[in-house]
Amino acid sequence: MNISAPFIARPVATALLMVGLFLGGLAAYPLLPIAALPNASYPTLQVTAQLPGADPQTMASSVATPLETQFGQILGLTQMTSSSALGYTQITLQFDLSRGIDGCVADTLSAINAASSYLPPNLPYPPSINKVNPADTPILVLAATSDTLPLTTVDAYAENILLQKISQISGVGLVGIAGRQKPAIRIQVDPQALAARGLSLEDVRSVVGVDNVDLPKGTLNSPRQSYILNTNDQLFKPEAYNDLIIAYRNGSPVRVKDVGKAIEGPENNLIAAWFNKKRAIILPIQRTPGANVIATVDRIKAMMPVLQASIPSDIKIDTVSDRTETIRASVKDVQFTLVLSVALVVMVIFLFLRNVWATVIPAVTVPLSLIGTFAVLYELGYSLDNLSLMALTIATGFVVDDAVVVIENTVRHLEEGLSPMQAALKSAGEIGFTIISITISLVAVFIPLFLMSGYVGELFREFAVAVSVALLLSLVIALTLTPMMCSRLLKPETNQHGRIYRLFERGFDGLLNLYEAGLKIVLRHRFTTLMVMLGTVAVTGYLYMVIPKGFFPQQDTGLIIGFSEAAQDISYQAMAERTQALIDAVLEDPAVASVGTGIGAGGGNYTTNTGRMFISLKPKSKRNASADQIILRLQQRLAKIQGITLYMQAAQDITIGGRLNKTQYQY
Repeated sequence: MNISAPFIARPVATALLMVGLFLGGLAAYPLLPIAALPNASYPTLQVTAQLPGADPQTMASSVATPLETQFGQILGLTQMTSSSALGYTQITLQFDLSRGIDGCVADTLSAINAASSYLPPNLPYPPSINKVNPADTPILVLAATSDTLPLTTVDAYAENILLQKISQISGVGLVGIAGRQKPAIRIQVDPQALAARGLSLEDVRSVVGVDNVDLPKGTLNSPRQSYILNTNDQLFKPEAYNDLIIAYRNGSPVRVKDVGKAIEGPENNLIAAWFNKKRAIILPIQRTPGANVIATVDRIKAMMPVLQASIPSDIKIDTVSDRTETIRASVKDVQFTLVLSVALVVMVIFLFLRNVWATVIPAVTVPLSLIGTFAVLYELGYSLDNLSLMALTIATGFVVDDAVVVIENTVRHLEEGLSPMQAALKSAGEIGFTIISITISLVAVFIPLFLMSGYVGELFREFAVAVSVALLLSLVIALTLTPMMCSRLLKPETNQHGRIYRLFERGFDGLLNLYEAGLKIVLRHRFTTLMVMLGTVAVTGYLYMVIPKGFFPQQDTGLIIGFSEAAQDISYQAMAERTQALIDAVLEDPAVASVGTGIGAGGGNYTTNTGRMFISLKPKSKRNASADQIILRLQQRLAKIQGITLYMQAAQDITIGGRLNKTQYQY
């Protein structure tokens, strides 16, 4: 049985079939999403609850514990971590890979409802759910600054326009805010003045709460007309608060301005953020688990002109860090490696065959196998990432074998005197099932990767699929297009060859003679050869034991995440001064492009004595050190700053676990 005979006899149909495969892969290539690694994210949710004024112990016992009890009963929950701070609790839930993120949200919401009767009754609002892993590196960090407007105004536009609009973009899980300066009216009271009049802070608070309300006033009805009473009792200016009457003493009113003053300021003045050395509002943007990083960032950037037009021109939006830049660069490098590997394979084939038409055949079939793989990857919902491109690069060496085997066997029959058509038919009939068995055996090597479970299985399954699909397409092409092209393009060789051909032939004869001499030496010293082989195996085993091991190589993504920590009793002013000293020291490094920093409770921090820093590095072409080397260099410089410590780690594409840590290890 000759599988290839119908395709050899019908060259036009075979060519059209391969053109269809080529066009399908070519059309799918630009549609494939670009990513650093395959999509293998655990479904992760972040649940937050706030109870202003409650200490961490109270938050842990009265808020976190009832929620954790209910969350522990959710199907597929693999990890639950919680953190409690002053008035704030955050619980991170990580689920099994088999679960969908929307189903996890529904189950978590049901658990919150079940725990509501056990939560404190004075909780201002129910716990909120975000589809985000807090331990993930932000895909984009923005900074809003202004040279003329106050930070409270910048914060109002950042929270009411930027944050809300960006949160609506598909793929965005959470838009955090560091350095929040929410506009408010602050009343500063002199305790001695209050005590002299027999008043307390509670008296001031109750008056402000009663006199600053907006309640419905009702309507006035007459036989002919009805009037709606529309008045607003809310106070918007400090002057109005200063005139509020707190109480009467000796028949005279005691106003706010008699015991203090009202001023405009931020709701929480113990929070701050900087972009480089300038005060700013920092917006770290995290993706939904499973969302494509580049597609999400592209959608955000496409929205930025509209957002910039919606805010005053005095507010400038800068990019602190963009994760897609290094992802695009790494994928581009792998794409170049893939093209280079195909070119090298074709060149090597030409050097050995020294026949233009014989080289044209693998030069067509090898790229066709790889391009056709793109169509299958698109149908399976995979991405164009480092692992899938690396799989195609490795497959290049496999898929060329099928074409070379067919060409070599056809040339052998041509040398025996058969015509190109007869040689192609006889060759295909002889080695058709051999090629099938070779391909199936190669695909069988990747079966363990298909059967792997958990995170590693999800990560490497795309790699195995890409190689296997390329091999199977190569098999189809080797049984159809390759013999058809051999029957049309290959011609019997003449005895006359050019000077270059004879030069290479002498070189190959020299290599053959060298191999023959080496083989004779090995066969004369068989025991020594056996000992060398056993010694090589022993050295290999030893090197395997001593070589450093890890789950994934340390990456240089162009971003360093820093966590600053000072003494627990440090004041806000001292924390701000030390943080600015850290910023100045970091910016002195020639490899640092920009720095975004936030301190105080909020934006990933829980207490006043902690801070978070995003250190964006220059492109690799503009710096002479890796991220780890830069961290070591910065640690020596930052060690001179007293009273504060900055823990740094290079941002990674792979995040396992939902706990935000100062180090890259967890226990």
